[in-house]
Amino acid sequence: MARNILFILFFGFFSTLQVSATVKIGLVLDKGGKDDKSFNTSAYEGAKKAEKELGIELKYVEATDSNSLETLHRNFAQKKYDLVIGIGFAQIDAVKKVAVLFPQTHFAIVDGEVSAANVRSLLFEEHEGSFLAGAAAAMKSKTGVVGFIGGMDIPLIRRFQKGYEAGVKYVNPKATVINNYVGVTGEAWNNPAKAKEMALSQIGQKADVIFHAAGASGAGIFDAAADKKIYAIGVDSNQNWIKPGVVLTSMLKRVDVAVFETIKSVKDNKFQSGIIRFGLKDSGVDWAFDSFNEKLWSAPEKTKMEDIKKQIISGKIKVPDYYKTK
Repeated sequence: MARNILFILFFGFFSTLQVSATVKIGLVLDKGGKDDKSFNTSAYEGAKKAEKELGIELKYVEATDSNSLETLHRNFAQKKYDLVIGIGFAQIDAVKKVAVLFPQTHFAIVDGEVSAANVRSLLFEEHEGSFLAGAAAAMKSKTGVVGFIGGMDIPLIRRFQKGYEAGVKYVNPKATVINNYVGVTGEAWNNPAKAKEMALSQIGQKADVIFHAAGASGAGIFDAAADKKIYAIGVDSNQNWIKPGVVLTSMLKRVDVAVFETIKSVKDNKFQSGIIRFGLKDSGVDWAFDSFNEKLWSAPEKTKMEDIKKQIISGKIKVPDYYKTK
């Protein structure tokens, strides 16, 4: 009898350990959804990597509109998820409100700053990566005219624009940069038809390289570039594969790495709140060079891009930051 009791107690204790070891992660994507091939896709891939490699339990939801965000975060917290991750600045208010109500739940937000003991803010030096995108555009432009198309007109995307313009001017001070924004609401992230119209307009003004920071709307820009045989530059995820020979490079914003590392910190019981920044020095942002675009770059051009990157990291090149100069 004593042996049986000990076995039951041990088995019960072991089972409890097994249950408690399963970390539950809730991922709240913005309206672009996991298939935007950009910002949300990168976040989703980081979470799926954690699911595969760390054995966590993952559930994701896609916000239909900004009014649903607080409810989505609250639902995860009420179900006692260990970590709830919000993707995009639009989720700042939702995270602020729900994090206060559920202090035992860990929260993280990408592209937003929330000051709370249970919230980690994941921020990126987009202007550094965009500088490289600008340098690439200027190096490859034959007309001296390049374009930038942002999604929603917000300070974050203005930061992309300012870094891009600086990179263009660094390589070719006489170059012209044409700028457009798809819109001023969340719909701007998922309107490829309008983005294509803007790209065609820029091409009509002699732009022969266009960089987008427009989420799923970027598909329209790629289509316009392919139709008119110019270059486009992708953003966030590596988008070189989408239209090989058309996508010159992609400005990588490693949301996948930030999401994975945050999940791992919870899994390892090492979660820390506060701001974590990702820049060129830690490969949090970068430019994409792979089998899909390698034929577009000569060895000297690639070397020049890497040299510019090193100079930014060392501080020799000072990249203007919209947040600090607006």
